[in-house]
Amino acid sequence: MSLAGASMELNNGLKCAHEVWEDTKTLWKDSASRAFENDYWIPLESQVHATLQAMEQLAGVLGRAIYECS
Repeated sequence: MSLAGASMELNNGLKCAHEVWEDTKTLWKDSASRAFENDYWIPLESQVHATLQAMEQLAGVLGRAIYECS
């Protein structure tokens, strides 16, 4: 799988998980839900967004390296 493909798959997975979490929040409305969101969901979303940005930067670097080495 290419870096672009992996990035797209990760982004799609995050979107899917986000939709499921939003649906879940409509049913799960207690302190455990809020704790889960604050302790796990929000940090996970942030980490995935940072990873996607790093993958985008890496794709540029790899693209330049491939161009310069060919």
